[in-house]
Amino acid sequence: MTLENLQKEMIAAMKAKDKPRKESISVLVSAAKKAAIDSGERENPSEELVNSAILKEVKSVKEQIDTCPADRTELLEEYRARLAVFEEFAPKMLSAEEVEAILTEKFADVLATKNKGNIMKHVMPELKGKADGKVINQVVAKLCQ
Repeated sequence: MTLENLQKEMIAAMKAKDKPRKESISVLVSAAKKAAIDSGERENPSEELVNSAILKEVKSVKEQIDTCPADRTELLEEYRARLAVFEEFAPKMLSAEEVEAILTEKFADVLATKNKGNIMKHVMPELKGKADGKVINQVVAKLCQ
């Protein structure tokens, strides 16, 4: 997802007078711009940078949902609506089966060591942003048994 596409979607939501969607996309645009400034890519942030900012916001709102008291139903609904919009723009993540296939194909020599820390060190640069870290960790633990 590019920053320009996010901004176009936000403008479309504004024109449609869809305030919750516009606010959710606005959070993503702000996060992407902040990440771009922090990394020194202020003018043309890369898609990778924008995607990582989106994934960070998805993780944040999931944590908000998990920690929100059950009796705060209106707040939970707001968080869930925001999560639905965020996931619409988030890059597709690899499943556990896809991660396992990549690991056995590309990292067979590292997997043979059965050293989980060493495996994670080699694997994470390749899969960062493509798969959830928890999924990668679970697959590596399974393969190390």
